[in-house]
Amino acid sequence: MRETDEQGLFWKWGHFIYRYRRAVFGVWCAIFIGMGVFAVQAPSMLKDNGFTPVGSDSDRGLKLMQEQLQIAPVMFDIVYESSNGESLLSEPKRAQIMDSLSELQQTSYVSSVSFRDVGRSEARNDVTVVTVTMNLEADEAIEKFASIRKLIPDPPDIKAYVTGSTAVFYDVQEASKRDIIKSEIIGLPIALIVLLLVFGTWLAGVLPLIVGMLSVTTTLGIIYFIALGTDSLSNFLPNMVSMLGLAVGIDYALFMVSRFREELNVQVDVGQAVAMTSQKAGKSIFFSGVAVLIGLIAMAFIDLALFQSLALGGVLVVSMSVIVGNTLLLALLGMLGERINRYAVIPKRWRSRKQDQNHDGSGNPFWGRVAYAVMKRPIPIVLLLCTVLIACVWPILNMNIGIPDAKMLPPKYESRYGSDLMAEVYDERELNPIQLIVKAEQPFHEELTIEAVAKLTETLKGVQSVQRVDSYLTALPNLPNTQAKSQALKNDQLQQQLKDSHLVNDSYMLVSVVSNVGADGEEAYDLVRNLRAIAPADLDILVTGTAAYRLDIVERITSALPYVVLFILAVTYVVLFIAFRSVILPLKAVFMNVLSLGASLGIVVLVFQHGYMADLLQVTSTGIVVAMLPVIIFCVVFGISMDYEVFLLSRIAEEYERTGDNERSTAEGLKKTGSIITSAAFILIVVVGAFIFTDNELMKAIGLGLSVSVLLDATLIRLFLVPALMKLMGRANWWAPRWAKSASSKDTVE
Repeated sequence: MRETDEQGLFWKWGHFIYRYRRAVFGVWCAIFIGMGVFAVQAPSMLKDNGFTPVGSDSDRGLKLMQEQLQIAPVMFDIVYESSNGESLLSEPKRAQIMDSLSELQQTSYVSSVSFRDVGRSEARNDVTVVTVTMNLEADEAIEKFASIRKLIPDPPDIKAYVTGSTAVFYDVQEASKRDIIKSEIIGLPIALIVLLLVFGTWLAGVLPLIVGMLSVTTTLGIIYFIALGTDSLSNFLPNMVSMLGLAVGIDYALFMVSRFREELNVQVDVGQAVAMTSQKAGKSIFFSGVAVLIGLIAMAFIDLALFQSLALGGVLVVSMSVIVGNTLLLALLGMLGERINRYAVIPKRWRSRKQDQNHDGSGNPFWGRVAYAVMKRPIPIVLLLCTVLIACVWPILNMNIGIPDAKMLPPKYESRYGSDLMAEVYDERELNPIQLIVKAEQPFHEELTIEAVAKLTETLKGVQSVQRVDSYLTALPNLPNTQAKSQALKNDQLQQQLKDSHLVNDSYMLVSVVSNVGADGEEAYDLVRNLRAIAPADLDILVTGTAAYRLDIVERITSALPYVVLFILAVTYVVLFIAFRSVILPLKAVFMNVLSLGASLGIVVLVFQHGYMADLLQVTSTGIVVAMLPVIIFCVVFGISMDYEVFLLSRIAEEYERTGDNERSTAEGLKKTGSIITSAAFILIVVVGAFIFTDNELMKAIGLGLSVSVLLDATLIRLFLVPALMKLMGRANWWAPRWAKSASSKDTVE
């Protein structure tokens, strides 16, 4: 993307915006006010976590259990902990607890309230659990959860904690709302300080913040209207929109404002400066936006609502940042003109010459000296940096992936604390059995069905890692033969008991498998695969339950991952090839991005899986990395960190077009972009790094991964690896097939 002074498409666009600058400003003011009303309501509209593998065996099995066996679609646990250490297992205490729930039991949507005794260990008798089932759908339960929680008081000397999926999802939703505000309180003031120091004036410093906030507000407003028509948007979406919108919007505006101030010094009037800013920086942010969109679009390849929601939100907010930068920001620059340099933050007499060097585009000579120093010893530097980055990548080889549960929240949330208490008192394997919904050709009490289920049960018992198998036959007394069992099952009272226990209904039956492994990890997943491989001729089986549900999520991710990676790498290369008309430059950019990306993900593994610096960063190390995390980091970070590569290579290409000197072009490109890219990187690190100190563990990890990747990209990659590789490749950097050069000469490119 060679920047020239030719009056191309983007120059004409900038001239158009300048001509109608006041109208453009007015339209955006109306959009901001209108969308702002709906933006604040958007997080409350999103009630799905986005993890459900819709259409999978586990999902279809769960729906069949609800439809055929009348298993409640929603349940939650109330964990009671004695304040004085007194046992809660005595009848008086149990009666006291039940009495406290009388108001809850009277509500129309509560199906049952009962103590959970199965799977209990003798670890603590000062803790007990009550399970509540409801005849509500999941989104309805979350919507009513606040009022439901008010009906669960603390009995005297006892503390109640509500946990379970409904409570966790509600807490995640509430955390998402608070996290957006918290991250902005942390990130925006620091970003403003950096912008004021970079530009030195109030007006120039505030403009990028306006672009970032407007991009986020407008996108959340659009999401509100989308959410009216669908309930499949993930409640993680607002956090991603806020993180990406502020980071990308501020960065893009930073480059635009910086270029405008340069152009004011060389163009004949403000209109020409706006047009040339659009011609140069406007096209740069357009291509950078495309690079970011590639990764975000690739996320939608994975058939989970979480990824498709994040892809939608990311595409909207990045596109909005590019649109706002190339419309409203250009209009504001045209309206301000020379006044953008007024209202200095630091009085002129206190500023050194170096602080004003970037205003005329000459750049900071420090970065030029760094480039020349690196290019004197390119081979040792490349070898050293590649070794360091590969060492950072190494932890990925031992990465353990898992599916998030209550541990995605910090212990201060009652759903997380209650879950931790349950883990102390109950056997996880008993709480989370693998469930088989079985359909026979004849009703459950017929002899053929009894024989088929008995045979299935014996087969299941022989599978490795199976500890116990329970079915409706387990509830029968020891009867001598199949005929006797069939006669017993025809008893109306027994049939009703089995139906009330949600074990049978006509030809549908529930078989539970208690394993001697947990509900997560490869051993659990292998067990589910082995159970699914069992296919009796006379029975139809769907394997569901926690382990099966998690396996289906992991397989959705891993099966699509190769296509995601291939799409991102291939399309990014093509876009950069079109932008720079070079074979080598895009290849190097992709290679360096993969290195920094892998290194950042390796550091995330060290923190979240192995616990390094976990206390400092206030994260919970659970021994796993959330399965969604590598994909999200790869898709989001790949495009974001490509930004700086595009801006740097644009300037290097511009200099090479002018001088034909590879080494000088590299030094001049780094000299002219070094300060502004470093500032932009620092702002992005601050904005996304603020999410490290929020409550959602998934967003913490994304914030950490993105911050580390940008830090590596702005230091080791851009300062050292780029100049070293540019030197080693020499004129080969600019080689392209003759047809590509011919096409380039016909295009009007910047």
